[in-house]
Amino acid sequence: MNKTILLASVAALALCAGGASAAGQHPVAHAPMTHGAAKFKTADRTLSVLYDQNDDAQGFSDTSQNFESSLDAYDNQGADDFTVPDGVTWKVSEVDVSGLYFKGSGPASGVASSENVTFYKGTKKGPKTQIASVTATGDDDGLGNFVISLGKHNTVKLKPGHYWVSVQANMDFFTAGQWGWATRNTQGGIAPAMWQNPGGGFGLGCTTWSKEQDCLGDQGGVDHMFTLRGKVKER
Repeated sequence: MNKTILLASVAALALCAGGASAAGQHPVAHAPMTHGAAKFKTADRTLSVLYDQNDDAQGFSDTSQNFESSLDAYDNQGADDFTVPDGVTWKVSEVDVSGLYFKGSGPASGVASSENVTFYKGTKKGPKTQIASVTATGDDDGLGNFVISLGKHNTVKLKPGHYWVSVQANMDFFTAGQWGWATRNTQGGIAPAMWQNPGGGFGLGCTTWSKEQDCLGDQGGVDHMFTLRGKVKER
């Protein structure tokens, strides 16, 4: 069955079971990108680029969003991995993210109230142990690209090792629509992007961390577009 048809069928079943709304509106899993690469004009250029894979755009954005309480079953997260090399410590203080606002039609359409940035220790199989989580209001270019400063008191210190970062928009669907994290054609880290929908609202079976493409099909991302900025300390 075509993946788009499958997602529509799943959402319709959820609505019949008392899901999103009587009007038939519901979140979707991804959307085509409608703009080019992010410029991140307000990024802090005094910071070092610690890790960068804001390139090789696939042309899609996959949902990674915390919805209003009535849609908790649809809450979901994307995550991507990176490695801090031996001999250094990273102090991450900014995360720049390429993304897209879509499906919005309410009075606050296309506006995230804030973003959750969460770091995990993990393995090739996905995120395992949460080590830091910051909710911040990023500098938003109006398209869905964020420059997210973690704040001077929330710098995330990372020793050598394998980590995962998740970026999730806090956004009410019925007034603001959706946000998706832009995807890449190629894998940048040692593992592909992961995705989860703990409440199972999308009906895709990925209630714990799973390979994003296994969850969302060919339009799911093999990886996401993001940059980590901060300072490097020699060990």
